[in-house]
Amino acid sequence: MTDAAFSPEQQEYLKGFMAGVEARRGTLLPAGAGEGGAPPDALRAAQDATLARGGKLVPQEEAKRERHPLDRWDEMTARATAGKFPKPIEDFIGRFHGLFFVGPAQNAFMCRLRIPGGILTAHQMDGIAAIAEDCAGPYADITTRANLQFREIPAEKGPEVVMRLAEIGIIPKGTGADNIRNITASPTAGIDALELVDTRPLVRALHHHILNTRDLFALPRKFNISVAGGGAVEVLEETNDIALRAVTTPMGLRYRLTLGGITGHHDFARPTGIVLRPEQVVQVCDAILRVFIAEGDRTDRTKARLKYVLDRLGIESFVALVEQRLGFDLERCEEIAPGPAPAKHGHLGVHRQKQAGLNYIGLVTPVGRLTVAQLRGIADLARRFGSGTIRLTVWQNLLVSDIPDAQVEAACAAIEALGLGWQASHVRGGLVACTGNAGCKFAASNTKRHAAELADFLDARITLPAPINIHLTGCHHSCAQHYVADIGLLGAKVERGEDLVEGYDLHVGGGAGPEQRIGRLVLPKVPQDALNDTVLALLQAWLRDAPGESFQAFTARHDDAALAAIALETAA
Repeated sequence: MTDAAFSPEQQEYLKGFMAGVEARRGTLLPAGAGEGGAPPDALRAAQDATLARGGKLVPQEEAKRERHPLDRWDEMTARATAGKFPKPIEDFIGRFHGLFFVGPAQNAFMCRLRIPGGILTAHQMDGIAAIAEDCAGPYADITTRANLQFREIPAEKGPEVVMRLAEIGIIPKGTGADNIRNITASPTAGIDALELVDTRPLVRALHHHILNTRDLFALPRKFNISVAGGGAVEVLEETNDIALRAVTTPMGLRYRLTLGGITGHHDFARPTGIVLRPEQVVQVCDAILRVFIAEGDRTDRTKARLKYVLDRLGIESFVALVEQRLGFDLERCEEIAPGPAPAKHGHLGVHRQKQAGLNYIGLVTPVGRLTVAQLRGIADLARRFGSGTIRLTVWQNLLVSDIPDAQVEAACAAIEALGLGWQASHVRGGLVACTGNAGCKFAASNTKRHAAELADFLDARITLPAPINIHLTGCHHSCAQHYVADIGLLGAKVERGEDLVEGYDLHVGGGAGPEQRIGRLVLPKVPQDALNDTVLALLQAWLRDAPGESFQAFTARHDDAALAAIALETAA
């Protein structure tokens, strides 16, 4: 046979799959054919290609190969009936359904939801409160992907949580393990006067395409997608594997495509020069994911993210494979009109919407945690004062939208009655913390508690002239994205005599959007009991030495040694 006998997709498939099929079945089937002539499973084809090249699959890939994780619900319900938690590989499989065993930090499940664009209804919030009350710890945590998660779920309640979520229209499938995580978008989509386009219909289409396309589950590793409408409230899209931002071009509205963001590995999403028409986005995202499925590393989990495929192939070669799958060339454009500068901490407080006479209010939450009573209270105030719409943010806060001018004062009072705020200091507005060692086995420090203590300490001693972002993350996975914060704190164990105490590596100068920069490590292993004074000393030096200058610009003017010396000063 010659290459001309096959389509471009089949030619690519032949590169590795044929030998894998022979090894698995002992016969050589026609390219593109599986059992009974059916198209081959994309996961199995990628694994076969890896084996054909002489690679050895990691245990997670072997587990996926044995039986597809989406077909193992019966195993999960059987364990629940027996009151048993899963073993490590079983836990990996369960994450495809949204359940995570978080032992030894907690002898319990965590369940991560899937809330596309972070937007949900008051009815859904009431349902979430009921699930937390009946089946988990009596609270829910807002995540850095504008999502929610439950904790402290007993073994026998795991499947019950997943089923009850489905009954309120929330499907947690694929929220963990090797899948596409919750799609993020601006929390002000559809209400931002500065936005170029309302991204909600596109996010909805992407969300349902993912949920209903089996081949897009069981990727080489996790995958993040973000869609920005070009408005004033940012969504940190450049930290995602696929980052789409609405832009104005000579051809009209397009989505600029950047790829491979993973700030925990020191990379923002890279420019491709490609712009997409809105109607192309779902199709192109699907093609990108299928190239990742075929090309991603299944032999080394540390190198299995999209970034490493781009490092190996280069952007141009990767895009060429995407275009080959699509069957057409993608549009390029460098003439992109600049958009509005994002409003730092614009997700908090009272803001006018583009709809006349309506407002949204951004609520301040205590490091993202909401009690059952607060969840129900937020649902109630969204119904009473607004349209019943609640919008989560990547900053672990939330908005209630569509509040008439005449109701703003009463809505703010209702927020305060819940023990929450709608005004925040320049410290609290950008305070982000991951779960920490209270609920995550990887974390070295209790980030949520330390974040709350740090905010209390700073607010009592200093008033900042401009917003800054302080992110505390417990481990190298960087769930709180410490590298893009003005002050990023990475959990660490610190030697003190013969003991190890909790502490942090101190990074400064990170940023996103117009301030895009990876933070620099300037002071490793700061004991937690010295952290508050250390951060205060940095902020005092900024106010003293650089009035009118941003904190990022201040840190950029000093080398690491100078900043370390400043941080070690005793706070005044």
